[in-house]
Amino acid sequence: MTESTAPQSEHRTVLLRGGDVHSPADPFATAMVVERGHVAWVGSEGAADAFASGVDEVIDLDGALVTPAFTDAHVHTTSTGLALTGLDLSGAGTLTEALDLVRSYVAAHPADRVVLGHGWDATRWPEQRPPTRAELDAAAGGRAVYLPRIDVHSAVVTTALLDLVPRAASLAGYRPDAPLTGAAHHAVRAAAHGAVSPRQRADAQRAALAHAASLGIGTVHECGGPDISDEEDFTSLLKLAAGEPGPRVFGYWAEQVGGEKDARRIRELGAVGAAGDLFVDGSLGSHTACLHEPYADAPGSGAAHLDARQIAAHVAACTEAGLQAGFHAIGDAALTAVVDGTRAAAEKVGLGRVRAARHRVEHAEMLTPETVAAFAELGLTASVQPAFDAAWGGEEGMYARRLGAGRARTLNPYAALLRAGVPLAFGSDSPVTPLDPWGTVRAAAFHRTLEHRISVRAGFTAHTRGGWRAVGRDDAGTLVPGAPADYAVWRTEELVVQAPDDRVARWSTDPRSGTPGLPDLSPGGELPVCLRTVVFGQTVYVRPNE
Repeated sequence: MTESTAPQSEHRTVLLRGGDVHSPADPFATAMVVERGHVAWVGSEGAADAFASGVDEVIDLDGALVTPAFTDAHVHTTSTGLALTGLDLSGAGTLTEALDLVRSYVAAHPADRVVLGHGWDATRWPEQRPPTRAELDAAAGGRAVYLPRIDVHSAVVTTALLDLVPRAASLAGYRPDAPLTGAAHHAVRAAAHGAVSPRQRADAQRAALAHAASLGIGTVHECGGPDISDEEDFTSLLKLAAGEPGPRVFGYWAEQVGGEKDARRIRELGAVGAAGDLFVDGSLGSHTACLHEPYADAPGSGAAHLDARQIAAHVAACTEAGLQAGFHAIGDAALTAVVDGTRAAAEKVGLGRVRAARHRVEHAEMLTPETVAAFAELGLTASVQPAFDAAWGGEEGMYARRLGAGRARTLNPYAALLRAGVPLAFGSDSPVTPLDPWGTVRAAAFHRTLEHRISVRAGFTAHTRGGWRAVGRDDAGTLVPGAPADYAVWRTEELVVQAPDDRVARWSTDPRSGTPGLPDLSPGGELPVCLRTVVFGQTVYVRPNE
């Protein structure tokens, strides 16, 4: 791809030509004009000649594909940046290797008040257990260390860090020599993140947003809240994103709303909703997702943080205040509570008002036919992460160990959600799973459970337009005249159309179909490479040497 040397901004008129433009306005478009931050025209190469002399810049796509920029509907931006720049344990293949990584990192960073790591998953290690506190203390050499499990719902920590939070030992979820969960984990996490300086935090946020832009992501939904980070982290991210070129950030603040006063405070923080990780339960990996029946590999049925009555009060208050509500819910019992609570709120304030508010549920993994139908009835958006199935699904995966193969096969039923008319918005929950939009679409199209697979087109829509709809915007996420000029340019192989009734069969784009093609995402093949990302007409990423 070649370009003129003129700088680009949202106030310049730009013609892109000589490629493939993915647009429902013209399935065979090869050119696009951007003016004042919006798509002004899409059409054929021949018609593009009429614009060539009247634009400020012409970009020769050289056969590249132009698509709407992706929206990642669930991100923890600062934590993602810290994982990118800090101690990453996701590649550790054994417990011993993880401890060696801790030892090396601690030695190389003597000035860090608290060492923050991320990404360990004991279910992938031959030892099948996390490090003990004594083992971690020895590897850390007496330093304060905080290492959340990959799902961020439990953490192993050193004695030196616990000494900074003496009340943790009296809180729910504390165990003397096992990962912390619940309130004890939240208290220790707050202390660990409190040791991050404003400069470190800003550097981490910039690193995360720059990485997102390099992957063709133009928008992220930040899922903050008092149990996730703190208000300063949340507001500083929104300020940074608004003041610097990069992906736009919509912020959700996960705090219960009891009335207009609470709703006003949510708005004052800059949040678009009191949603995101407002915890109804925990996670399957940490045995804290709330289930109707006990876990298959451990006693107990998880933890419930909100009941249907509390959920109803939150949904009703948010609906009355014109604010989007939402919850983190993974287990079947947690999802039943969300449905029951939302239905009770609808009985109080009216079903039409609840549906119009587009309340959302994060993760929504362990759905039943009844709760899927209720999502459709109540207008709930399912904000889901297909990479979870890729990482932990299948007959031999973590889900099967936690739940047994039968229950595990019911998880993440994307096809059933779409058949019922439930809006889908795709995300990563980064740093739980990496920012990887094309990989996310591939994971949904090639779900480990055959009956849950959806088409590449449906997955692509969920990761583009679906994210915009999840924040109440129906005018974005597609490249049509009048839409915001949020787009990405890709180097990819031949475009194909996927059969709607066969999730694996593909054929080359047929001009008679009137359907724009998408990259072939078959497992084992190379994913598209991002060459450029543009947000509201402003270039925020260009691949080096392109």
